[in-house]
Amino acid sequence: MHPTTPTAKPLRALKGVRIVSLALNLPGPAALMRLQSMGATCVKLEPPALAQAPAGTSGDPMGMYNPAAYATLHQGVKTLTADLKTATGQKTLHLALAKADVLMTSFRPSALKKLGIDWATLRRQYPSLSLVEIVGAPEPRAEEPGHDLTYLAEAGLVQGLDLPPTLYADMGGSLMASESVLQARLAQLKTGKGVRLQVALSDAAHYLALPRTWGLTTPGAAVGGGHAGYRVYACKNGRVAVAALEPHFAKSLCAQAGVPDASVKSMMSAATHSTVAAWASTKTRAQLEALGSKYDIPLYTLAK
Repeated sequence: MHPTTPTAKPLRALKGVRIVSLALNLPGPAALMRLQSMGATCVKLEPPALAQAPAGTSGDPMGMYNPAAYATLHQGVKTLTADLKTATGQKTLHLALAKADVLMTSFRPSALKKLGIDWATLRRQYPSLSLVEIVGAPEPRAEEPGHDLTYLAEAGLVQGLDLPPTLYADMGGSLMASESVLQARLAQLKTGKGVRLQVALSDAAHYLALPRTWGLTTPGAAVGGGHAGYRVYACKNGRVAVAALEPHFAKSLCAQAGVPDASVKSMMSAATHSTVAAWASTKTRAQLEALGSKYDIPLYTLAK
């Protein structure tokens, strides 16, 4: 079983909406990437590149860390260089804001105030403009330093000494930020006035951690390794992720693995775990994929 490529055309519900972003690194650009795909006209203002940066490097640190990721994130986005601490940079910003529906930032509140783009000032200058602030933690902690890793650790999503396989808080925060832009736009259409919405990356981490908080994914729980139909097993030439949690999927898995009882009690037993593990160990990835397709068993094979 292999990933499929989406074929449906995007709705582009934000066509005609103008977004100005000052948000750097990953959450803001990832949100902007989604908003652009929804049809929004997106303009991003970046600071000048650091003096030690390679020639042609963006003022966004992502452009230096990973140029390929930066290019993907900014496809279709108009980028401008603006030093907001200078009069020229401020002029560039306000020319963009005069035409914008939403401003998205990733600065601390104190930095917004220093730059003259805190909510009180913006509301006076641009009554119809909405502000979406991406911060690390919600007020009153919005000034605290932090990053994806610290927010995941706080939410209980860092296990042992290994780093998480992806930047969950940053990407979850980007979804919340794009959702906030949609909310802001709906509010604007109703009232004609802008609104301020704050997105905290720590909130995104805690939201992603809810299944664990509820006990769904804790060790021994149904989707925490306790159910024999929802586990990763070794196979002859790699691994197989099996997600046969629902009764009809579990029944199909058990029929192939030689387990006579597919009841929830049986699926949570050590004996069933051992039987399914032994069965998977005798199969190649290709054989497991064929069985999954033929007998409607949700699984995905992985190399070692």
